[in-house]
Amino acid sequence: MRKFNYIITLILVLSPAFSLQAQEQFRPMAERSILLKGLEEASAATRTISSSFIQEKNLEVLSEKIISRGIFLFSRENNIRWEYTQPYRYLIIISNGRMLTRDEKNQKLYDIESNRMFSEMNRFISGCIQGDILRNEKEYSASYFESSSQYLVKLVPRNEKMRQMLNEVQIWFDKKDFAVASLKMIESGQDFTRIDFIDRKINAEIPPEKFSF
Repeated sequence: MRKFNYIITLILVLSPAFSLQAQEQFRPMAERSILLKGLEEASAATRTISSSFIQEKNLEVLSEKIISRGIFLFSRENNIRWEYTQPYRYLIIISNGRMLTRDEKNQKLYDIESNRMFSEMNRFISGCIQGDILRNEKEYSASYFESSSQYLVKLVPRNEKMRQMLNEVQIWFDKKDFAVASLKMIESGQDFTRIDFIDRKINAEIPPEKFSF
């Protein structure tokens, strides 16, 4: 489980962009079917997602937060590219059952299908991005909230071992297009990782080589 936590953090480890949610007032959502139906329709209509992102990593052992920036790309089926550009360059590609990681010195290739941990990680990330994770009631209990412009869903793992490494997942969806605006993973204590997606483009053409190894 520790290794799984490390890899999730590696993919998400990676301020001004966080002010929107801080200013908005969220209230409990009376009827969640509007969100679930909207996500289902949006997911079916989405072929690609391209976005810049700003990531904040907060660790109790560090006095300063780690801020990273980069480019996120998604293409069906489950092709994902995280490209970190600041403060360092790091690349993660998930495609065709494999995962590649690359920095300035090293490159590694993993077989996701033969590794249960990687398979779960891929399912988790894709589920967060597409909203499928909200229907996974066996593994997560969900609380729903809304503001004037966004939906907020808080997911708590039901599995005790999972909760030891991940206390809660928070996902913000824009009401206008049901796209993921922000994703926050709260680990233990005050440790968390948060990603804000900015300048999102839906169904823009993405060259296939962006997901090649």
